[in-house]
Amino acid sequence: MNLLLGTILLLLLLPDVAGGQKSCAELKGGDRHQCCNTTESEERGDGTPSPDLPRHCPELRRSSSPACACLRERWLRQLQSAVPALRSRLAGLKVLLLNVSRAVTHDVLITFSPTEGPRVLNMTEKGKAGKVQLPREIFRSVSSWTVRMVVTVLNIQQLGMFEEVNQTGQVLDDTVVGITVGDTSISGLQDPVQLTFAHGQLPNNVTPLCVFWDTSKGQAGGWSSSGCVTQPGDKGTVCSCDHLTFFTLLLNPALDRSTAQALMAVATIGCGVAMAFSIFSIAFCIFLRCRFRSEDTLRTNLGLHMNLVGSLLLLNLAFLLNSRLSGETQPGTCKVLGGLTHYCLLCCFTWMALEGSHLYLLFVKVLGTYIHHYLVKLCLVGWGFPALVVGVAGVIGSYGEYSIQTTDHQVIAHLCWITSEHVLVHYITNCGYFGLIFLFNMAVFGVVTQKSCCLQGTGVVQRDRKAWKVALVAMGLFCLLGATWALAFVTHSTSSVPVLYLFTILNSLQGIFIFIWLVVLYYPKTKEVTGSLSHIIRHDKTTTVSQG
Repeated sequence: MNLLLGTILLLLLLPDVAGGQKSCAELKGGDRHQCCNTTESEERGDGTPSPDLPRHCPELRRSSSPACACLRERWLRQLQSAVPALRSRLAGLKVLLLNVSRAVTHDVLITFSPTEGPRVLNMTEKGKAGKVQLPREIFRSVSSWTVRMVVTVLNIQQLGMFEEVNQTGQVLDDTVVGITVGDTSISGLQDPVQLTFAHGQLPNNVTPLCVFWDTSKGQAGGWSSSGCVTQPGDKGTVCSCDHLTFFTLLLNPALDRSTAQALMAVATIGCGVAMAFSIFSIAFCIFLRCRFRSEDTLRTNLGLHMNLVGSLLLLNLAFLLNSRLSGETQPGTCKVLGGLTHYCLLCCFTWMALEGSHLYLLFVKVLGTYIHHYLVKLCLVGWGFPALVVGVAGVIGSYGEYSIQTTDHQVIAHLCWITSEHVLVHYITNCGYFGLIFLFNMAVFGVVTQKSCCLQGTGVVQRDRKAWKVALVAMGLFCLLGATWALAFVTHSTSSVPVLYLFTILNSLQGIFIFIWLVVLYYPKTKEVTGSLSHIIRHDKTTTVSQG
């Protein structure tokens, strides 16, 4: 299951919206020239920034101050409008200006290359240059009879701009293509603009991604793929985007086939071992519940842990079945298997949230808390809510065959999962849902840790307990709340292969960690209080949570 999650549980790139920054007109006269000590002498008489300002002002590329944001906005506006001073003085910039009639009957085709810049494409010529195809829909939507189109080709190495903080990918040929039509921003195109970036055979350890420069991302802007579709090819990559701005092809490092296969093997072995220990954990919980029938709080805690371990057992089983059967099943069966896997995953997340809620109830709401049929109600939420979500996703046809591929388009595995056409379902029900649970559980963990330290400091809990046992219990609680799953959010970049290995190992062995935690926590129960976090909860006499 963990290779699946490590591959598809990516951070969602939400649609970026320009704005939110203070405009140049709103800046006071004394504030607008405080970026890189920029003064009026460094600007032209008409108030526009110097064309080579980025080379002399490294802060311009990184700072999020209003003054720098103002200068970037004005400088980028010059690029988009192809101010003559830029064309004549700025190295690494090549511009094509065209006046296009709104009555144009065909798409406008432009060719470009890093050395020759943009020019009108001759339909008979053949070559290895890139190509821009602007749909005629763009020109028919303008109000004037003719509109000016500007295509700029920029060398960002010479330009000193378009540098994202902590960027892991490489810009193809250091080339960025900017496209503007008229004086207004154009977005939401039904017929997208297509850019073809020409290149040879790409290395196996990189994957191309079509991106555009988003000024609202990060401190000083960054690359975003929202609204763009990437279509890799042997001789070039086609980018289809629904708006006009500055585009490029980002070459991101990617997993090679051997690494992906190794991760799949680790996940498979880990899931098999975790299933065995999950069974041991459930059996141990049943034994303790039968032995201590009179202790309602202890039985409730064990029942909660047993349901979480049970959901992990089902998730590991569903993944093993999925990886073995998905390539041989009929479409209908694959949809059922994909829905089952998604259901088990959501059950795990939900029971982790319920563990956090239970801890909050015991540590914060400790005065006279009583809930009738407490464990039964938790089961209705833990097993019922995921069924509702999966049912809705199944009705809209979200499940089907999903292929995990290497950068050279070789299929590593077939999985029955959420299809790429319904990726928003994955982002909302998996990424977004777990993100909220993670934030809540980590807040609860902080409260639990703080109160535990306070109790130890006041002598409520014995201080002579072994430090390793207390640390192990705290780590087990950390794992019980699902903190290790958060590693999936840092496995989206190509430089995170070690993190991906760590994510796969930790989560495939989560059942083992919980088993060890349960044994260390509850085995000495009949002899003494261990001083652990959960035993502090259990011996708080003001707590009256009941399983009904």
